[in-house]
Amino acid sequence: MRRKIVTLAALLVAVLAIGTVLVVRHEFPVQRAALPSAPVPTVPVVAGVVSSQDVPIYLRGVGTVIAYNTVLVRSQIQGQITKIAFTEGQTVHAGDLLAQIDPRPYQAQVDQVTATRDRDQAQLANAQANLGRYTQLGEKGWATPQLVETQTAQVAQLQSAVKADEALIEAANVQLGYTRLTSPIDGVTGVRQVDIGNIIHPTDPNGLVVVTQIEPISVIFSLPETDLPKIQQQMAKGPLTVLAYSQDDTIELDRGKLTLVDNEILQTTGTIRLKAEFANTAHRLWPGELIDVWLLIDTRHDGLTVQASAVQQGQQGAFTYVINPDNTVAVRPVKVAQISRGQALIDVGLAANEQVVVDGQYKLQAGSHVTILHGKAAAEAAAQSAQQNLIP
Repeated sequence: MRRKIVTLAALLVAVLAIGTVLVVRHEFPVQRAALPSAPVPTVPVVAGVVSSQDVPIYLRGVGTVIAYNTVLVRSQIQGQITKIAFTEGQTVHAGDLLAQIDPRPYQAQVDQVTATRDRDQAQLANAQANLGRYTQLGEKGWATPQLVETQTAQVAQLQSAVKADEALIEAANVQLGYTRLTSPIDGVTGVRQVDIGNIIHPTDPNGLVVVTQIEPISVIFSLPETDLPKIQQQMAKGPLTVLAYSQDDTIELDRGKLTLVDNEILQTTGTIRLKAEFANTAHRLWPGELIDVWLLIDTRHDGLTVQASAVQQGQQGAFTYVINPDNTVAVRPVKVAQISRGQALIDVGLAANEQVVVDGQYKLQAGSHVTILHGKAAAEAAAQSAQQNLIP
């Protein structure tokens, strides 16, 4: 009897224990559901929007600025420089005085041959008067024909002498004109090679100064031969615009037009040479300068563009991180047509008005949650990213 009581008590305790466990298991899920969920980690990024607009298509190359005309001003006579009429780097026009050679020796030559001509003219006038008198006397039989013929020959001789004197005067005046060293073209003067007081000679190798034409000016540049068909196709529609940029592509120097496609392809480099003309009124293009040349070949209407920093390079090629409506990112392969002025023209992979990550990609992977920064925070993040990119 006692054993039965103990057994029943044990069973009762077991049943109570099982009931307690079931009650606890039933209540515990409700309590856990009421607890707040753990926050999902997010990555702060700067976002940009895919825009649709007309986009110019450029072919880019490197060119050299070439002056239309470069003249070394030399003296054609020997003499002492008595005046320098220009400053180095001065803009001059054709005919402007650059230097003066002592004109006195050459003026003396002009005076001398002029006096000789005047003397011969006086003798000619006297001979012509005598010929007139002898002719009248001969008609009356008071002068022999030989005398008239001799006087006629003397008049002809003096007439020839006067003509020779006129030629000598002209030659002397030309020499006198050479004492004025003038600019033969419009341009800019370079470094002066002769100082005032020195003797200048026609054989001096450096001459007086170099004058270089600046307006207009030309640029010779090269592009791959594979671009030639596109260039020829667009040239058939009209003149092509050419933009000149500084070597870092930050300053537009001038705008001109394509004037020449060379008549042969350089086999050693596989390139074609082209020539463009620029007005260069601001004198931003300088002879011998190395510049970047952008040839406007076409305009893409409704082209899709994003900031160039949005395009990343992976093992499979170019891609971007597209921000989904739930603030997660997806990896989207893209095909880039060109990158110009900080904007990438997208051929395939994006749609207008989509949001893409333009800064902060280094912490992202497909499916990452992001927080989009705005205003000052976005500017600070972009600056920090740029600084990190400078660290080797």
